[in-house]
Amino acid sequence: MTQVRIFADSTTDFPPHLAEKFNIGVVPLYVVYGEECYKDKFEISTNEIYNRFHTEGKLPQTAAPAPADFIAAFTPCVERGEQIVFISMSSKISSTYQNATIAASEFPKGSIHVVDSLNVSGGTAILALKAAKLAEDGATVQEIVQMVEEDRKYIDMDVLVSQLDFLHKGGRVSSVQHMIGSLLKIRPVLKMKEGIIYSADRYRGKTEKAIERMLTSFIDNVNKIDRDLVIVAQTLAEKAADYVKTTLLEKTDIKNVEIIEGGCAISCHCGPGTVALMYKKKPSYAN
Repeated sequence: MTQVRIFADSTTDFPPHLAEKFNIGVVPLYVVYGEECYKDKFEISTNEIYNRFHTEGKLPQTAAPAPADFIAAFTPCVERGEQIVFISMSSKISSTYQNATIAASEFPKGSIHVVDSLNVSGGTAILALKAAKLAEDGATVQEIVQMVEEDRKYIDMDVLVSQLDFLHKGGRVSSVQHMIGSLLKIRPVLKMKEGIIYSADRYRGKTEKAIERMLTSFIDNVNKIDRDLVIVAQTLAEKAADYVKTTLLEKTDIKNVEIIEGGCAISCHCGPGTVALMYKKKPSYAN
């Protein structure tokens, strides 16, 4: 039986132990400061980009892996006779999917299967982890691709942004919105639909109170959630993420809660102090 190997991009923000446990290959995006270019999570850390922002007032750009990066990552697996399923972040917010597809065309037909997760961060990670478990159990490439294309419709997320500075610097919040939001301590909640990120709600007041309200809303609706896995993502908010994980395990019957740390490609858009819940909804409750 041909072995299937799962790959994803670095915006999944897999902790090393998870990527190693499930044998998931990670292809990094790039973090770019002018002429300086670094591989996300491999050559630059989240702390470094925040330090540069506070000392220089500069935010980096992010860039998708080039087709050559994918070719370099995929070649050893193909040479071993493995088939690859690459699960990409949403094609609607990055050219990662397109570049992976270009790279796949350089290999024998059927060697590489590129799938658009229509998600990002923990949303893509949930799909990649499930895909890796299916591969471990001997599922075919077609079965794995079919699962991703079906389940991606049910992935949801609640991303609580602690401060508006980074959304403002990245052009996602106007100067007026930034000024008013900062004065009123408004903290937006971002969600994703059909591959596009949008502002779904907002909380006013301290971050701690906003986290409590987000948690309460989630717990009140936990019957709508697939309880096999929930991912808590955080950017320099370890204590808050630990609190969210502990609360979910104590107050719900969720089987597994994993914490991931946002890498540079994610963190330079949402800023420090961000806490997010990523999960799969039951099909009967999906919008």
